[in-house]
Amino acid sequence: MKHVIDQLSAYWQYPFVQHAVVVGVLIALCSSLLGVTLVLKRFSYIGDGLSHVAFGAMSVAIVMKLTNRMPLILTVTVISAVLLLRTGQNARIKGDAAIAMISVGALAMGYLLMNVFSASANVSGDVCSTLFGSTSILTLTQEDVVLCVVMSVIVVALYVFCYNRIFAVTFDENFARAVGTRVDFYNFLIAVVIACVIVLAMNLVGSLLISALVIFPALSAMRMFKSFRSVTICAALLSVICSLLGILASILAGTPVGSTIVLVQMAAFGISYLAGALRTGVRR
Repeated sequence: MKHVIDQLSAYWQYPFVQHAVVVGVLIALCSSLLGVTLVLKRFSYIGDGLSHVAFGAMSVAIVMKLTNRMPLILTVTVISAVLLLRTGQNARIKGDAAIAMISVGALAMGYLLMNVFSASANVSGDVCSTLFGSTSILTLTQEDVVLCVVMSVIVVALYVFCYNRIFAVTFDENFARAVGTRVDFYNFLIAVVIACVIVLAMNLVGSLLISALVIFPALSAMRMFKSFRSVTICAALLSVICSLLGILASILAGTPVGSTIVLVQMAAFGISYLAGALRTGVRR
């Protein structure tokens, strides 16, 4: 145990480790807050769909040889989030069908562009790194950390300030609309914020694993608590702890950061599932 602590202390002296921990914890916090709302609204798969859109936008940015790809990726992902929200409310195209349609299309387009136009000698490696996260945490820069901190502060502040309205929109949109809540605006706000979180998380966990940060903490918390406030707080704590443990484990074991975080999230869900089952059995 002392050897592990000494090793972590030595690694902590490196700025790239500090960057990975800060970004991982903040992204986990933001995604878990919104994850509870998305799961309860049965729209949890939007994270996976938007991550594929972000991958397609990144491929376009690579083909265009843009030095700063973030504005294009963020713009395309936000627009797609709004379109998914509005299309999902269409009686002819249900939410899950709209997500699948946009998700598969963006993924196919991105992979095609990277194969046809990319000048890289290792296209497969670039695609794998983008989809599943980099095998190294050296990719996070000081600018990434600053941007993540600013966005996280905005997300948490918006969530706290709009908590009551988000609660109303989550459980009963018709009632919320009847009492004067601007339901369309808050749905739009949720879509925009989750799109921003997904774009920020791409460098850490990769496009295909982002939805795990949204879904697993919420599902784990729901196994142990029933009230919306308790589930939200528990999901945030679980997500932060699991992400921190995943990052530290990946540093020690030399494994991909994104995959390690997701495995820790899965283990936490298994534990919470058993705890919830035992709790229910004791009550009976």
